[in-house]
Amino acid sequence: MADQSTQSIVVDAPPSDVMAVIADFPSYPEWVAAAKQVEVVEDGDDGRARQVHFVLDAGAVKDDYVLEYTWDGDRTVSWTLVKGQMQKRNDGSYTLEEQDGRTEVTYSITIDLSIPMLGMIKRKAEKVILDTALKELKKRVEG
Repeated sequence: MADQSTQSIVVDAPPSDVMAVIADFPSYPEWVAAAKQVEVVEDGDDGRARQVHFVLDAGAVKDDYVLEYTWDGDRTVSWTLVKGQMQKRNDGSYTLEEQDGRTEVTYSITIDLSIPMLGMIKRKAEKVILDTALKELKKRVEG
């Protein structure tokens, strides 16, 4: 059974600015170090991305996968894995909470890989993924 990992960071910008960066998938390779290619495969009725194809290369971890997104206004976006090479599960979300003109961003993710991995190593990898993603998002929004 996969465990959910959650981490938060405060970004010095309103939620709408943070969500605009999260929703701009074609720009990910500019600020997400591991993202080599990101393309919107299908748009939803609201004009936001519904399915997105990712090619990631984070050194030891490389993957080619598609996520399906569900948007709940400007405060929450969640996703689930449609297909992947290394992953058999990737469920996650960003939740944005306004705090006096700033935004607390909470990132939750549950990943299961096709290859067996010790629980301790998997949890460490998830922590690195969360930490890196939040710091890169903060830098992009505030930069």
